[in-house]
Amino acid sequence: MITTTTSSVEGKKIVKYLGIVTGEVVIGSHLFEDVFHGLRGIVGGRSTKFEQKLSRARAMAMKLMRENAEQAGANAVVGVDLDYETLNAGDAILMVIANGTAVFVEEGDRK
Repeated sequence: MITTTTSSVEGKKIVKYLGIVTGEVVIGSHLFEDVFHGLRGIVGGRSTKFEQKLSRARAMAMKLMRENAEQAGANAVVGVDLDYETLNAGDAILMVIANGTAVFVEEGDRK
């Protein structure tokens, strides 16, 4: 499935708009792990463990969005946007939201 942040798919004509689709994922981290990684951030360095969690959450949100688009009959999603929200800073709960517009684009290349 084509997914793009642009409002169109180059070389393809959008023949049907099927509505907004989303994928939401909420992840949490262990309190002690977060404190340790927070300290690493203060003294420098990267929190690779948290980056990995964030990357997995983003991939899951995108996958859910594409699945919802497929269920709507789409073969592409345009205008994709990713949002990250902290639900409870003390507990390090993070929500990742992927949303876009499900569309059906013509098969083959336009000339």
